[in-house]
Amino acid sequence: MHRVNIGCGTTPTPGWRNYDNSFSVRLARHRAVAGLLGGLGLLGEDQRNFIAYARGSEIRWADVRRGIPEADASAEVVYSCHMIEHLDRHEALGFLKEARRILAPGGILRVAAPDLRYHVDRYLQDGDADEFVEGILLARRPARTRRERLKRWLVGDRDHLWMYDGASLCRLLADVGFADPQVLEPGKTSIRDPGGLDLAERSRESVFVEALRP
Repeated sequence: MHRVNIGCGTTPTPGWRNYDNSFSVRLARHRAVAGLLGGLGLLGEDQRNFIAYARGSEIRWADVRRGIPEADASAEVVYSCHMIEHLDRHEALGFLKEARRILAPGGILRVAAPDLRYHVDRYLQDGDADEFVEGILLARRPARTRRERLKRWLVGDRDHLWMYDGASLCRLLADVGFADPQVLEPGKTSIRDPGGLDLAERSRESVFVEALRP
């Protein structure tokens, strides 16, 4: 049995199998291509830093829209932080079905996602509509120049495709067949011996939900 972190970005969990679909993870294995794209100005500072970080890590590349490369019932925990909001509803259902497939019976799924209620509450407090729309990242930003279009073709669209609060995320997990979905406070978990897992990752703006694979 092993533990899986999906969409780990620059915060892989020590001792787990860490996956990310970032183009930077692929470029980390191809120095010449990364250098060429960097020279053309197609890589931002964050991407260059991630490429350098990924070269010294054991992050594996995977696109969960096409599946999770793990065997059936082979994992005891699947964790994902700020990834599911980058999937549309169909893709999110596919990801959760894959998580259910690779989890052993009794295994735990933990999902952290941007909390829509957090952004709504901030808007109701300060009344700044522009900040609200900017914060939820649902507004589509058109690629206006040839360079912007090329960059989007290379690295993809990194904005959000859906947003959740605790209730909607629990409902989604239940729809896929997970049992007992519940919202947890940052730092709380039902995972036995979570080790180096960050239980409060991006806690200020996040909602944390756990559920069981029946």
